[in-house]
Amino acid sequence: MAKRLFVSVDLDGLEDAVASVQARFDGVSGLRLTDPEQAHVTLKFLGDTDPDRVGEIVPALETAVEDSGVEPFEVEFGGFGVFPSLSYISVVWVGVRDGQGGTGLTALHDAIEEQTVAMGFEPEDHEFTPHATVARMDHAGGKETVQNAVEHNDPDVGRLLVEEIRLKESELGPDGPTYRTVESVPL
Repeated sequence: MAKRLFVSVDLDGLEDAVASVQARFDGVSGLRLTDPEQAHVTLKFLGDTDPDRVGEIVPALETAVEDSGVEPFEVEFGGFGVFPSLSYISVVWVGVRDGQGGTGLTALHDAIEEQTVAMGFEPEDHEFTPHATVARMDHAGGKETVQNAVEHNDPDVGRLLVEEIRLKESELGPDGPTYRTVESVPL
């Protein structure tokens, strides 16, 4: 049975800060908050993958880390953003402060993209924007509240030392996805 896989940098140690940022959206109609314990930056979504391929994915990730030239680095998370736009919101996220680790995340993403596409995984169809999803909009009931919060708030989430990337499995359930680390690859 296929595993739903992705590659991430997890926001370990920032769970309380993520929950604090999410508190601004408590009770907003149509908005579903993500689990702060599972906050992460997706570097590459692999999708449904034959479990037998994990043995080739991990070495490819090790090569990608080596090719990226990225050593452990700090990232500062803060500020709000949305996808795809403020007029039609499907995802609310916190981003990376300018010059505060985005270059390292982008270099990792680019190297992972190159390795995984060479393995036959689908290429990304959008530009990489380092972010951690904090909520998903199911309907537009509270859209104005979300727009106002995003436009008029610039929350600090905190700093994170990135020392590894993780191959994760996403298991979809009635209460949303649950993520499990399959393998960690150090920088």
